[in-house]
Formats: sequence, C-alpha cells, structure tokens
Amino acid sequence: MVPHLTTALTGPLLALERHLLDEQPRIEHWFRTRWQDHSAPFYASVDLRNSGFKLAPVDTNLFPGGFNNLNRDFMPLCVQAAMAAVEKVCPVAQRFLLIPENHTRNIYYLQNVATLVQILRHAGLQVRIGSLLPEITAPTTLDLPDGLQITLEPIRREGDKLKLDGFDPCAIVLNNDLSAGIPDILKGLKQPIIPPLHAGWATRRKTNHFSAYDQVAQEFAAIIHIDPWLINPYFDDCREINFQERSGEECLAAKVDELLKDIREKYREYGVENTPFVIVKADAGTYGMGIMTVKDASEVKGLNRKQRNKMSVIKEGRQVSEVIIQEGVYTFESINQAVAEPVVYMMDHFVVGGFYRVHTGRGKDENLNAPGMHFVPLAFETSCTLPDCAAGPDAPPNRFYAYGVVARLALLAAAIELEDTAR
Repeated sequence: MVPHLTTALTGPLLALERHLLDEQPRIEHWFRTRWQDHSAPFYASVDLRNSGFKLAPVDTNLFPGGFNNLNRDFMPLCVQAAMAAVEKVCPVAQRFLLIPENHTRNIYYLQNVATLVQILRHAGLQVRIGSLLPEITAPTTLDLPDGLQITLEPIRREGDKLKLDGFDPCAIVLNNDLSAGIPDILKGLKQPIIPPLHAGWATRRKTNHFSAYDQVAQEFAAIIHIDPWLINPYFDDCREINFQERSGEECLAAKVDELLKDIREKYREYGVENTPFVIVKADAGTYGMGIMTVKDASEVKGLNRKQRNKMSVIKEGRQVSEVIIQEGVYTFESINQAVAEPVVYMMDHFVVGGFYRVHTGRGKDENLNAPGMHFVPLAFETSCTLPDCAAGPDAPPNRFYAYGVVARLALLAAAIELEDTAR
C-alpha cells in the first residue's frame, strides 16, 4: 500500500490530483497488471515538480543516496519492501556486499549508507561494506554525527567472485552510480549485481529513460482519460555538443527554440500565463552538475567561460558531449518561503517514503539539486491510511498519493528502460 504522508501544503487539491484520487481503483489495478510484465528496479528515487497545472518527474535515480533523509517512521515499511525486493532478485541470499560511492568525506552520504545497511540488516541479511577506494587497505571505521558507525573494507577478487576477509557474499548491492565507468573488478562476476551494471551512468542515458516514460505516460493517460502532457515533460536531445569548443551550439539553440514553441502552445491551451522554460543538462549523471535554465534559444549561444566550464564537466570529471533538453516544470511548492520539490523513494515497486528538497537561494524555475539545499522529511499522517479517508479529498496527506502515482510511473519506465538496455 502506498503510504500517505503529511506535507507542507494545506490548500485544496488541484484538478489533476483530485482526478488521480477519484481514479484510484483503476490506477492500482493498472499498476498491478504492469508489474506482472515488468520487474521493478531494486530501489529508486524520483524528483518531482508540481506546478499546479502539471505534476511530472524530472529525474529518476537508480542508486538513491538519501535514505538518511527519510523519516525514521518509514523504517518498517523500508524493511518490508527490502524483503520483497531481495526475494525477487536473489531469494536464497544471506550475505550482501554493499559497494558505495567513493564519498568518504561526505558525511550526509555516509549516513545514507549507514541507513541502507540498517534496512538490509533488518530484512534479515548479513551486510558488510566494501570500498573501491585504493587507499582502503584495511577495515576503516568511520563515526557519524547521528551516533552510527560504518566500516569500509578492502575488496578482493578471487576468480569470478568478490570477497572480504571472512566474508563470501551471495550478492553485490551497488549504491554507486558508476559515473566514472565500470571498474574491471565488477566485470564478469558470478554473483548477482543489484542493480545491474547497465543501470549505471556508464551506459544509462536520461533520454532513454524519458523515451520509456513517454510510452508509460501515454498508456496511463489513456486509461484514466487525461492529457499525457499533464504528467509528462517534453524533451529532445543534442548528441554532439562541445561547450568548451563551442561546437554544436546552433543545433542546441534550434532544438531549444522548437521545444519552447511546443511548450508555449500547451500553455496557451491551458491558459497558463507563466513563461515557458527548458532545462539543458547532461544526458548522463547526477548531483545537479551540468545544468542550466533556458527561456530563450539565444541564451545557449556564446556562453561565457564560466558557463561553459559549468556545463562541460560533470561528476568524476566526465566530459559532456550529449545533453537532454527537457521541458522545465515550475515548482509552486514552498516550505517557510523557500522553494521546494518532493522526492519519492521506492524499493521494488513499493513507495517507502519521501522528503522535500528545499533551497532558500533558488527560484521556482531553477534546479534545486545544488549546494545549499536541505531536506525536510515527509511524516506519516497517523489518522489517514487511505486516500479516500474520512478527512476528505482536500486533506494534505492525499497530495502524496498523486506524488506516489507519478513516481511509480517513472519507476515503471525505468524497468522498461533497463530491459531495453539489457537486450
């Protein structure tokens, strides 16, 4: 069952959210049939934007790094979902080797690792953490501000298996998005790798994901009789861009202009008075790097050196040569006058929680995944466990039902995307 959460929003539900609530039986039946045909990723997080007239995903992360930002009340739900996920991908597993990112100085990320280890251990697994860092040559214990500890251990490869001293894992769980490429030590392993290697940014592309999402959104919209644009951001791509050498600018500008025209037409159709914008960002990678907001095609021509440097390199120093041009979705949500966007977390095909990403220094048309952001956990609403509860459709917890629906659409798209990539 999708949890229903309190949010900072207390106003009446908008037309789209109300329609999703009204169509709940049809929606849940449709999801059940789709999960019979597709296997959900082990875990995922989805960044959503709610502009009132539109509720859409703008990014889907298959190696979520914010489990520490979930409300602690979600732990039982996370554990239950983890049990289901483990049974599906590796039913006889007893010992998991967790391989995290190489962020040993990022305390918040390490708290995420510690929380993920807790979830998996509560699900009945033995879990140890293996590091890809060459400087980790012996077990290294790190103390965290919340009182937890994690111990990083050096990994060794024996034939087609990874091991730690005194530990022979049944499966490998990656919490590393492979932005720097797939290390040789992970190639050709006998042990199951969860998520699979092709889920990492070494091979994954956002345009492939949103192509799959477009298919899902079209089918879903036909089922509940809505315009798919209300839940689906337009997008295009530019495959041969070099920001440093200023090559590909004309192609990028032309595609930005065309996309803005399409958005402008939809705004006119729905009487939206805001200025259309697009987000230009690297087609692979996360951490809010290589992103710019564009409201006119001329803005991507003749970028200054600072702008070119910002757009040309992403995580792990990877050069950007492919970008996705995505319809910008305003966020009209705020917490204490700061702009906010919901992030929904899932394990297997279950929603297990979420939080608001909040940024006091960014606007409603800007990327919030940037330095200076903070997180506000969504909390359980104890008096309401169903979206059609006695409190009525305007009750704040019901808004999260809409979030969960759209996030699960993105999760289904990720499942289809991974199936296509594996072929």
